[in-house]
Amino acid sequence: MKISTKLSKQRTILLSILVITSSIVAAGSVHRSAGLTPTPATFTNYELAGNEFIAGHSQGVSCPNTATVESQKCYSTQAEPAIRADPAGNFYGSSESVFCVIGGQCGGTYAWKSTDNGSHFTTLPLPNTVTLAPAPTPLGVSLQGGDTDIAVAPRKNANGFYNIYVASLHSTLADIGISTSTNGGATWADTLFSASSPVDDREWVAADGANKICLSYHAFAATNAIIVDCGVTDPTTGVIVFNFHASAFDLAHSALFVAYNNKIGNLAIDPHNHLIYQVFSSIADTSEVAPCATGCNFHTVWIAVSIDGGNTFKDYIVYNDTTKLSDYGHSFVNVSVDKGGNLYAVYSDDHNLYYSFSRTFGQTWTGPFKINKTPSNTAIFPWSAAGNTGQLDVVWYGTSYTNGAMVPTDFPHCTGVPSGACLNVPWYVYFAQNLNALTPGSAFTQVQASSNIVHYGDVCEAGAGCDSSTQNRDLLDDFGVAASPTTGKAAIIYTSDRYLNTPMEPANTYGSRHCTAAADNSVDCSHTDIAIQIGGSTVNQKPHHFEVDDEDFEELDISRDGGHSPHNEIDATNTGTVAIDKLDIGIGGLPWTINWNTIGPIQPGQTVRGTSSTVPTGLLLIVGNVYQVTVTATLADGTTETQTLNVIYSLGAGLGL
Repeated sequence: MKISTKLSKQRTILLSILVITSSIVAAGSVHRSAGLTPTPATFTNYELAGNEFIAGHSQGVSCPNTATVESQKCYSTQAEPAIRADPAGNFYGSSESVFCVIGGQCGGTYAWKSTDNGSHFTTLPLPNTVTLAPAPTPLGVSLQGGDTDIAVAPRKNANGFYNIYVASLHSTLADIGISTSTNGGATWADTLFSASSPVDDREWVAADGANKICLSYHAFAATNAIIVDCGVTDPTTGVIVFNFHASAFDLAHSALFVAYNNKIGNLAIDPHNHLIYQVFSSIADTSEVAPCATGCNFHTVWIAVSIDGGNTFKDYIVYNDTTKLSDYGHSFVNVSVDKGGNLYAVYSDDHNLYYSFSRTFGQTWTGPFKINKTPSNTAIFPWSAAGNTGQLDVVWYGTSYTNGAMVPTDFPHCTGVPSGACLNVPWYVYFAQNLNALTPGSAFTQVQASSNIVHYGDVCEAGAGCDSSTQNRDLLDDFGVAASPTTGKAAIIYTSDRYLNTPMEPANTYGSRHCTAAADNSVDCSHTDIAIQIGGSTVNQKPHHFEVDDEDFEELDISRDGGHSPHNEIDATNTGTVAIDKLDIGIGGLPWTINWNTIGPIQPGQTVRGTSSTVPTGLLLIVGNVYQVTVTATLADGTTETQTLNVIYSLGAGLGL
């Protein structure tokens, strides 16, 4: 396909800056933040509602409940789910049709919403299922129902809602559909053919602004290239018009990754500076291309970064195992962005789980650092959610079983009622939290988040290549975690294939596939569960006297003649208990004049906005460069607090929001 690399003349140059890490310098009385001490999280678990064998099953039903009427019961027949939170603290989840993937009966994608901090989730109208006429029929049908991902816009649309996007892979792999709700999940519009390159696999979505959406995926027919398509959503109809189509592989590195030499990870967008991040695993240099024709390890974690809104990408190494013995080509390398713009890449070598972090917008990285510990001696399928600066939640499926070089695909096998050696391989959902994740070697607290074992035995990670007679794929390939922006508490959405039949996790006995005691630990019992955090520390700790909430510094001169017409906007919140008399800003060691929208002291809890149409004389702006910014708060008691921040000069990244 043709990848456009030319910027339109109407595009602006954007310099976007964002808090990325804070070092505290004080005068007078010292206000110094020591490392935060997390307390172990606690969770409650329950099953969601949605049976694809009953048309319209449980739509509008909240779980958990004690219903006895079939259509109101809280059981589900979906797996491989995803979850996100909107800025108001509402959670949204989606999950694919497990029988579409494994059994060939496609019932579309399910979606859920929680408006009470995860205490209940309500089944939404199905994003992409069309019910066959005449109704009622036992099945809804849809081209979609395969791999699913979900995104929520960080800003409200013109109607006062945060757009919700549910992406779903066509069962034939021909294309990808994105269902959009512009009214909080009440109704959906389906952009059935969203991918610019046909024949696709494992898509991801991320949202920006009020109406921007980006979709990434493996273009399977094009040597597994990773394509990123970005577009704008009509706030009324939900129709998406994709206007940017780019490769995540830059020209300097694309020869490494083509010919199927890569494994895709997720897509993320920083809502403050609008940079787009795509992670993946591959090899390190061209000397490995030929050996990979017969098989090699994807021992290098990469990230593709776009500083121009998705028009072009540049690739950076996150971590390279120079021994080439590790293989990070598993489901899936994950990236998340904290409120300060710091990046966290989380990846498994099919034995242990590691993370690296970047304070420089993906250009340089620190790590890896191991996350999991006993009793999770094996850790796979990682996902992360970052909160305030340096605060990180990570989830994975873990088991106490480990056997040298043996990988989970080859662990003791069983399908159906667990017995024999597979009883030695119990899998749980694990949750770890680090409130000082920007400190090398800092500790995670680790807890078991699932109240029960979610699976026994082997976990096949070969996708559609799994042999159903000798390998178990009941957990499929993915699950997720989100952190509420309002409470900081985590919501985990995950798959279990266990027959429990408890009030919180009932078993499906309707349709052609039943979850019975005899089907325990089999695909017939695969379903979607929630683990909601009810105690312990959260990732919205506020250890400083102030936070920089948003920065947007745009170059308004679009002539590209070397002149500058800058416009800066900065939002800062007093997060302490003492009023702030003034804020002083510097960039590159030079004082920066900012005009604030209030002349009085900034009271605790108050947010102020500052703007500027100039930059300090002598500051040389180069697109892609990272600069240091200082923000100094003078408190009413005469003391000061300074936070030192990194910023990046980006090109047109906020356009079209």
